[in-house]
Amino acid sequence: MTIQVSLEEGLRARKNNIAQTKRVVVKVGSAVLTGENGLNQPVVEQLAKDICFLRQSGCEVILVSSGAVAAGRKKLGMAGRQFNLKEKQAVAAIGQSSLMRAYDDIFGGLNQKVAQVLLTHDDFANRDRYLNVRNTIFTLLDWQILPIINENDTVSVKELRFGDNDTLGAMTTNMIEADLFVCLTDVDGLYTGNPVTDPGAFLVNTITQVDAKVEEMAGHVCGALGTGGMRSKILAAKMVSAGGGCSFIGSGRETGVMRKLFSGEAVGTFFLPNSEKIKTRKHWIAYTLRPKGFMVLDDGACTALLSRGKSLLPSGILEVRGSFNIGDPVHCLDKNDKPIVAGLVNYCSSDVMKIMGVQSVQIKEILGFSDSNEIIHRDNLVVL
Repeated sequence: MTIQVSLEEGLRARKNNIAQTKRVVVKVGSAVLTGENGLNQPVVEQLAKDICFLRQSGCEVILVSSGAVAAGRKKLGMAGRQFNLKEKQAVAAIGQSSLMRAYDDIFGGLNQKVAQVLLTHDDFANRDRYLNVRNTIFTLLDWQILPIINENDTVSVKELRFGDNDTLGAMTTNMIEADLFVCLTDVDGLYTGNPVTDPGAFLVNTITQVDAKVEEMAGHVCGALGTGGMRSKILAAKMVSAGGGCSFIGSGRETGVMRKLFSGEAVGTFFLPNSEKIKTRKHWIAYTLRPKGFMVLDDGACTALLSRGKSLLPSGILEVRGSFNIGDPVHCLDKNDKPIVAGLVNYCSSDVMKIMGVQSVQIKEILGFSDSNEIIHRDNLVVL
């Protein structure tokens, strides 16, 4: 298992990384921000003080905040009601103004100006919009203004949604090349098991790499207000680690938790960056673009991609799923449906179905043209 065995070694590793931290993304979830009576004012005030502490310590800070839907529920007096998509979007529109007003008032009392940035997944997938968002955030930071980011629930449809703000926070971290992603939630961190039912479960202090065993520890339990569970937070940390950043999962209700983190105390769970950082473009292919389709590969192709760094040839393809066009992102699966690589394809799905299983020299004979010998070139391919 990829957990630091020694607490001292883990604390030393996190201290070394925190000492180099200059830009931080703080994500706080609905379970932390809200209670039975709407926004939890003391918690929001403590969050603001911690963020101002980080800024006064010389760090640039970006806040990714949930809470719009929960705030809207309270405003409408519909705390227990379940909403369909269009109703939830309307509730988010109602609650977003209350959420930002609360932040504006609280941060204003600390002489900190704030700005609202609402995003959809398409703002990351579209290169021009991605750069525009990035430039806007950097401008706000230059002006000493705190960007407060949330998903634009009011306009988001299924294809444009992040799924949860853990993913949004991780994608924001990688987009602006932040050093640290702080995920504040309603639990102390990652435990080896469920501490409620497993008396032997303990809090993991430092994780060197997120692997299958770490993901299994996360489980699939969601809170009452949030859309993500611990698993989504672990996957977000994995995304940040691949981009060369660190992550921290800790309790947003613990007083001064960020001060304790930056002081070197053994709070929460800290995730170290991967030893090898994925290039920005390949990270974008693997973690930002959503697959338009899938291809199932034989064992030989899987070995060539994973162990020898080869391109994907038509001979190794067993099955095509979904509909995709030239240049679309596609994920490749092994025969057990496990994702192994992601990449941008050189042929559309209908053409791949005609040439799968054949040698590259036969492409022109079958299709009448041959734009490439590879279905996915290794320069456009990244191991998952």
